[in-house]
Amino acid sequence: MTGAPGLRDLALAVARQAASLVRERGAGEVRVADTKSSSVDVVTDTDRESEQLLRRLLLEARPDDSILGEEGADHVGSSGVRWILDPIDGTVNFLYGLPEYAVSVAAELDGEVVAGAVVNAATGVEYAAARGSGSTRDGRPLRVRPAPPVAERLVLTGFGYRSDVRAGQAERVARMLPRVRDVRRMGSCALDLCHVAEGSADGYVEEGPNLWDHAAGSLVATEAGARFALLPGTLGERLDAGRQPTVVVAAPEEGWDAFVTLLTECGFLLPGRE
Repeated sequence: MTGAPGLRDLALAVARQAASLVRERGAGEVRVADTKSSSVDVVTDTDRESEQLLRRLLLEARPDDSILGEEGADHVGSSGVRWILDPIDGTVNFLYGLPEYAVSVAAELDGEVVAGAVVNAATGVEYAAARGSGSTRDGRPLRVRPAPPVAERLVLTGFGYRSDVRAGQAERVARMLPRVRDVRRMGSCALDLCHVAEGSADGYVEEGPNLWDHAAGSLVATEAGARFALLPGTLGERLDAGRQPTVVVAAPEEGWDAFVTLLTECGFLLPGRE
């Protein structure tokens, strides 16, 4: 099961089971178990339960693989396959009962993401992709929406948890807002990328998401005809990243250059680094 389609099928199977657990826990009272980068960057017991389940299922199926998870220590294997897990992407939505949070599972083979699944735990909608085999929503093929003029694009974005980073992100979004159709902040990077893939948005930009936030969703998007990149952002110093790529960008391939130009002019990206 080392091939991309086999890894995709396993990713979807384990994500489906974890999403069922998250959905069940969400029906009861959800409480904050801990915080991370700030007082609003929350972790619930369900985040931890979901990741523990994912790890157990993956290692039962493929004991020689490596695992990188948001909530647990790295597990180093020998197979060349590494699983990248986000047990709940959109934990604040989960905490408040907003139906936009997902389990995200991606598989890297020799450092390249080749398979992934994103399951909306609130609604049960399932996105999956294997490199070279396309992407699907509930088993049906996905395709990005043809890119309209920049002024007619609906753009998704997100905000970090540190107040200084949020302030900078808000300034850049404020510059972009008059130049596009509208901006939406949904609360899950993984699902935002899937929304670009299915054509319910024309682009996505956010500075600061981690690998587990975007690994699976980025493949769903690119296999549906989007372009995805990590680009150097203007908030790198606030994120302690210097000039390393920190901005997650996705948009239909045909409208990519115009979108990157917009993001540069609005201050998201360092000029001349795209």
